[in-house]
Amino acid sequence: MQEDTIDVRLIDWNRVWQARRAERSSPKRDADFWNGRAASFAKATAGSDFSDRFLAIVNPKSHWNVLDMGCGSGTLAVPLAKSVASVTAVDLSGEMLALARARCEAEGIDNVTILQGRWEDNWNELGIGVHDVAIASRSMVADDLRGSVLKLDAIARNRVYIVTVVGDGPYDRRLFEAIGKPLNVGPDYIYNYNMLYQMGIPANVAFIEETRNRTYSDPEEAFASVQWMFFGGLNSLEEEKLRAYVRAHLVFHNGWRFSYDKVVRWAVIWWEKE
Repeated sequence: MQEDTIDVRLIDWNRVWQARRAERSSPKRDADFWNGRAASFAKATAGSDFSDRFLAIVNPKSHWNVLDMGCGSGTLAVPLAKSVASVTAVDLSGEMLALARARCEAEGIDNVTILQGRWEDNWNELGIGVHDVAIASRSMVADDLRGSVLKLDAIARNRVYIVTVVGDGPYDRRLFEAIGKPLNVGPDYIYNYNMLYQMGIPANVAFIEETRNRTYSDPEEAFASVQWMFFGGLNSLEEEKLRAYVRAHLVFHNGWRFSYDKVVRWAVIWWEKE
């Protein structure tokens, strides 16, 4: 008997990606959500070596001008600006951009142009222009993945870099199991890679693994730091279960920390322009 086979080249990966995103536990395209999370996000990323490891893969050149689409609080834009000619940093969150601007001022960086905008906007009207390199790090959250890739590719002279989740990414599955709530992160990097293959783009892939375990001033700050994972909110019973889990897994050593490390994996996907 001949087994049924599926030709991956015939799958509409953009449509599959959209369907998986619709199922995900935490849609994150809301500006108010990111405005509210801006301060804690900046604090969480401040102690990470993600930017150093990403830049080691990119190996930036001094003559480059770079687009950082979905720049957040400047996680990549600020260190990049120290190695390249200029950076255009774009994000939908005004609070994130305010933090990025403040960081630039604090570090004496004057070659970063900050713009507020979304994937769906007309980038010409935003004044983004053409860049040597386009980066979308952990920010490919538009409804149309293919359209977003085409936008990045169109404004990049030399290279495009995309960073996206591997597996559960920054979500802690143990928290969801503790309160009896399902976790559906949505599509991870393999969907992006498969779609690029289907588009005829020969992409490279490298992986970054972070070990996370922040220090908190008190248990309430620790609890607040994980609430973002539950975008739809928690009922009173779920919130109490989450608080109980946090209390049970906190230890004190020069501050409050979880008793275990969270390993987060990212895929860096990039291609050269012909």
